[in-house]
Amino acid sequence: MTQNKKTTPSLFNRFWKSTAYVAVAAFIAGSLFGLFVSARSQAIAATNSSYEHLRVFAEVMTLIQNYYVEEKSPKELTEGAVKGLLRTLDPHSAYMDKEGYESRKQETEGKFGGLGIEITVKDGYIAIITPMEDTPAEKAGLKPGDKIVKIDGVITKDMDLMEAVKKMRGEAGTKVTLTIFRDENGRVPFDVELTRAVIKVHSVKSEMMDGETGYLRILTFSMNTSDEVEAAIKKFKEKNLKSLVLDLRNNPGGLLKEAVEVGELFLKDGTVVVSTRGRSAEQNSVYHSHNRAPYLDFPIVVLINAGSASASEIVAGALKDTHRAILVGNRSFGKGSVQTVRELSNGAGLTLTTARYFTPAGTMIHGVGVSPDIEVKLKIAGKEDDGPEPLREKDLMEHFQGLKDSRTDDKPKKEPAKDPAKETKDTTPIGPRKVFDLERDNQLQRAVEVLKEWNLFQNMLSEKKAG
Repeated sequence: MTQNKKTTPSLFNRFWKSTAYVAVAAFIAGSLFGLFVSARSQAIAATNSSYEHLRVFAEVMTLIQNYYVEEKSPKELTEGAVKGLLRTLDPHSAYMDKEGYESRKQETEGKFGGLGIEITVKDGYIAIITPMEDTPAEKAGLKPGDKIVKIDGVITKDMDLMEAVKKMRGEAGTKVTLTIFRDENGRVPFDVELTRAVIKVHSVKSEMMDGETGYLRILTFSMNTSDEVEAAIKKFKEKNLKSLVLDLRNNPGGLLKEAVEVGELFLKDGTVVVSTRGRSAEQNSVYHSHNRAPYLDFPIVVLINAGSASASEIVAGALKDTHRAILVGNRSFGKGSVQTVRELSNGAGLTLTTARYFTPAGTMIHGVGVSPDIEVKLKIAGKEDDGPEPLREKDLMEHFQGLKDSRTDDKPKKEPAKDPAKETKDTTPIGPRKVFDLERDNQLQRAVEVLKEWNLFQNMLSEKKAG
């Protein structure tokens, strides 16, 4: 029930004279005066505008502290306001409390406790980009595109990513129940109970497929991924490597530095790997290869799908645009925005989107994804239906616009169906967990065929681009 309560003019005036003006002045002076004093003259107009908006915020905060039915601490109100600010931006900008910030640092180091899923926001709910390999999430059968509508009974509607991560992480051996909505099986939500585990991300798996072809899968780009990739290729070279399948399917991304260094392994010195463009010149950067240890003497096929995001899209886009590799699979996720992480004065952290990634040819990744040269949908024999449309960045409720879609007419070559088996839209790699499963993985089969007919496909793609 909403109650509109009238205030007499005299009481209203006394309230503002004794409380609001003092509170507004104290809040603005104590929190923001130093910032405005240091602003340069050319920013005065913008500063004055910001001051007016902040004054409204201070007024609202004062009213809450004085008249809200329950007492709220300044810390609680401030953190709530900060989270509200970030919700007006994009799903990847977020506030992390001190505990969440420490968890984030552990994640990029490749070791953390939890379930092993990469998440985002879709339709206001938490949604899965991809489960990581050999983790509780993957073993429980969670899939890309699944929406997590509840965590231990708590509805995730309008929950921010950091809060969801905090709820799903916990001590190894403890349990958490996720309520999953999947666009299958009558669209009925169902519960999945998972046991938390210490997630140690082994970022690279590799094995020779035959006497000449190496298979290398990058699960995520964490610390030392590029070193692991280089070590795997050195072993392949000792076994007479002649061609390589680089599998980036269901790779949610990770560290930009590692993505650039992986790209360097396959590109000539001075080649552009990726560029970033932001609102100001300081946010614009171009990353070149520096001849770290180039492997230029063998053909490469890169496998991608809708679970390939961020850093994996950088590598795929670089190898495609420089004609170093042929891409096979499905269009990637399209998470091509740059997040800068800042530590705040209270020990918390702020993740803020500051720029977008562009491939060497100048194609924007964000909301678009990287398209394969040869599109091949993953098949699972006996599957009764196509399953849900894979989740991509452009589907997110808060997906931000700001740059025109710079995708060129880049339609991949369609592969005809080779048998009547139903196709999925895109799921995790099939079969029992092996390094690879050539017998049942039709995308991998196509990659091997392309390598065997490398010169033919290179000529076809060159003619297509020339035309």
